[in-house]
Amino acid sequence: MSEISRRNFLYQAGLLASASLISLDSFAKVPKLQLAYSGITWGGKDLDAMKDIASLGFKGVQLRANSYDTYKTKVSELKDQIIANGLALPMFSSGNVEIDPAKEQSTIDYHVAHASFVKALGGTTIQVTNSLRKNGVPPTTEQLKRLTFVMNEIGKQTADLGIQTTYHNHMNQFGETPEEVDIIVQDMNPKYLKLLLDVAHYHQGGGKPAKAVLDYKDIIEALHIKDVQCPLPEKPEDPKAYKFVELGQGNVDLKGVFDNLQKINFKKWAIVELDGVPVKTRTPKESGEISKAFLRDKIGFKFAV
Repeated sequence: MSEISRRNFLYQAGLLASASLISLDSFAKVPKLQLAYSGITWGGKDLDAMKDIASLGFKGVQLRANSYDTYKTKVSELKDQIIANGLALPMFSSGNVEIDPAKEQSTIDYHVAHASFVKALGGTTIQVTNSLRKNGVPPTTEQLKRLTFVMNEIGKQTADLGIQTTYHNHMNQFGETPEEVDIIVQDMNPKYLKLLLDVAHYHQGGGKPAKAVLDYKDIIEALHIKDVQCPLPEKPEDPKAYKFVELGQGNVDLKGVFDNLQKINFKKWAIVELDGVPVKTRTPKESGEISKAFLRDKIGFKFAV
């Protein structure tokens, strides 16, 4: 081999090696978590939701309390459909938690019934929320602690069934702002209650979800990966006007969220959620395709389909 040919060979080999390192480095930054998709966008049409979610390449589905009402006497029928679509059930929306002492036991019983249903379906986790915020009035610390107490009690009983209870932070509820979420988290009994961090609700409530990933790394059980647009083009002067949109279409620092999930080596479930299609001419599946494209092209996730 001539000296010029040898130099050219070494140069080309160096380029290939550098490209390989870049490729491996990029791949390493993709969190090794599991991706699911919430069926909420389909408005209760769970069978359609599961079929579309599976066709998009997601590995899990989140179902809601309406599924319990429809299938509580025919659990095997729903379980067969989950299995037929090749999906897991990593999260179930169980509904509201009351803090009125007179309603405490009925609230606990309500969620334990859902946990039994989820167990029979082969699921692992329920989420609880609340509708306690009235007319925008912030809760007191005592109210937040009371809510957490009841959620801890729910978690204690679902743990006996092998089902994890999680708290879902939410706009227009107790736990809207990062300060409220922190009071709740600090009072959680991590043996029985964990956090489902919804990054869009946390952002819209005034928080930085990427930072929350680091702050709450020891108690995050799952995440809702979600985006929100604010302000709205049609209401540019209204700071309170917002709408949930497909991933990459809003203001949430999703890349920062995923970067920090990689930093903490998070390997559990992240669930893409979109309450409803923001553009009415789209189908839920078409919205799912937009979010999938963001995850694939901007974050680096690989999908089998």
